[in-house]
Amino acid sequence: MTRKAPRTAATATKARAPAKKSTATPKVDPRAQAAKVVRRLKADYPDATCALGHESAFELLISTILSAQCTDVRVNMVTPELFRRWPTPAHLARAPLEQIEKVIQSTGFYRNKAKNIKGCSQALFEKYDGEVPQEIELLVELPGVGRKTANVVLGTVHGLATGVVVDTHVTRLSQRLGLTKHTDATKIEQDLMQLLPKSEWVDFAHRMIEHGRQVCIARKPKCDLCSMNSC
Repeated sequence: MTRKAPRTAATATKARAPAKKSTATPKVDPRAQAAKVVRRLKADYPDATCALGHESAFELLISTILSAQCTDVRVNMVTPELFRRWPTPAHLARAPLEQIEKVIQSTGFYRNKAKNIKGCSQALFEKYDGEVPQEIELLVELPGVGRKTANVVLGTVHGLATGVVVDTHVTRLSQRLGLTKHTDATKIEQDLMQLLPKSEWVDFAHRMIEHGRQVCIARKPKCDLCSMNSC
């Protein structure tokens, strides 16, 4: 018969030792987190809107195409001269590509952008009598236009909530605030559309972009000024 080892003070103490507390980060309900972010953005940026200067859907469409990999400030410096020379889709469609490139050169990637805005203008002139369509399915078929650009135009000009604008600011903040784990803009947009009420889609993006510019800066976020307290 096997004898049990005698119970010593050391083994008794070990037996009574409390279990270690878990150091795992508690899970956050994404919907509750999204609701909190919406509330605080509303309080911080109640009047946030699109920073791209425009007087029509056409001007905003072209400005948004130019804003890729470029600041809105720079785009706003370029577009007055662009639209002074070519104020309508018909004018821009007929403009020499080299002249368009010269005007928009400072926005970066100017050759590809010039090709896209000329092609987009031609399509608007030939297919839609110079009018910008209000259907996202038609907009994304235009040269240089993706969901982000289409959402910007439809949301800002017409107040149509067709999706959530996902730019670099919205991408960065959505990840930091725990609203998505994705890096692909399309998947991030789908996550946000699931978490947010449709009535918030347009303003949410404007406010996130403003927060990204003023506080949650990419290289050096001003966490001491942030109202979120949840990164």
